Amino acid sequence: MTTWLITGASSGLGRALAEHVLAAGHQVVATVRKTSALDDLAAAYPDTAMIAALDVTDSFSIDAAVTTAEERFGGIDVLVNNAGYGYTAAVEEGEDEAVARLFATNFFGPVEMIKATLPGMRRRGKGLIVNISSVGVRITIPGGGYYSAAKAALEGLSGSLRKEVEPLGLRVMVVEPGSFRTGFRGRSADRSAVRIDAYDQVLGRTGNSAPSPQRGAPDQAAAAILHAAEDVKPPKLLVLGSDALDGFRAAAADAARDVDRFEQLSRSTDTTA
Repeated sequence: MTTWLITGASSGLGRALAEHVLAAGHQVVATVRKTSALDDLAAAYPDTAMIAALDVTDSFSIDAAVTTAEERFGGIDVLVNNAGYGYTAAVEEGEDEAVARLFATNFFGPVEMIKATLPGMRRRGKGLIVNISSVGVRITIPGGGYYSAAKAALEGLSGSLRKEVEPLGLRVMVVEPGSFRTGFRGRSADRSAVRIDAYDQVLGRTGNSAPSPQRGAPDQAAAAILHAAEDVKPPKLLVLGSDALDGFRAAAADAARDVDRFEQLSRSTDTTA
């Protein structure tokens, strides 16, 4: 039995993951801003589910939730940084305050969660940190630049963190989902109030483009994350969804073409001394 702390567990992927982990016989600290959203989960699993109020932008609530979780279950084995939301804007349309809030939740919040749980993991010499990112980091869709930038920052941090903690017996896994049937495009999304007509066509605001299908099922994503986390050697990167996998490979191939094309120019900057 392991103990998982999952942020943003009120709905979508976070809720599905909490349910799967509990059903598998593990303990879960499911964190939400309003604990009443998970009353049914607490009632279904009174001994193994703990519902904690947590706002990832509030360091006091982070410390309180982690301390309470460690007191009840003895430690946190798996941290899942899932809480986050989207923001749609052309780069030129980005609002400073909105972008700052986005980074506070999608990047700095996970950083604070990591820093709060790492001491206990280090003491026990075991633990897994799962950072939920997005394939948007790779495919960089128009209008998603700020969201992709926040997730790219989280992935960059994850890579360095992995090399710092693996010698201590800890693991770090990044998850890049594609499009899933959650509230991400609805209540979990924000949109710039600034609108520059020149970007309407490329951002699909003309009314002529149909929304792309959301093929991913949160329950199946949750099962995949649990399966990967329980592997003896969890993957450094887990891509979820056929759309994400296809987009990942297309972006990698496109980047490789440019790198190969300009290989000699790249090497020309080396000193000959």
